[in-house]
Amino acid sequence: MKPQTRPVDLGLTRLHLPLPGWVSFLHRVSGVLLFLTLPLGVWALSASLASEAGFRATVECLTHPLAKMVALALAWGFSHHLFAGLRHLAMDAHVGVDLNTARASSAAVLLASAVTTLACAGWLFA
Repeated sequence: MKPQTRPVDLGLTRLHLPLPGWVSFLHRVSGVLLFLTLPLGVWALSASLASEAGFRATVECLTHPLAKMVALALAWGFSHHLFAGLRHLAMDAHVGVDLNTARASSAAVLLASAVTTLACAGWLFA
């Protein structure tokens, strides 16, 4: 029997993705993050609308520094998912599919999501 010559386990540390690949990967990660935290947001909205005491408890919970860090992670997730999604929609319409434009739009997505996240951080922690 012939031994296997191809790699069997490709861990994330062994993959060397180009910038557009990382943006696409982070687009999926941000989508999962937003999906998994959706029940938390629905619960917070429901608690805040249930009564005045529920509203005060929700506001008190959301002013905690850990909650602000979670909100900042969600701000990054939303902004990255939005900008990368717009990039993917443009590429589906065959706009920006050549290599140089794809690299430039990937860098633009990372820059736009970073600037948006920093703006949200300034607002949250001011």
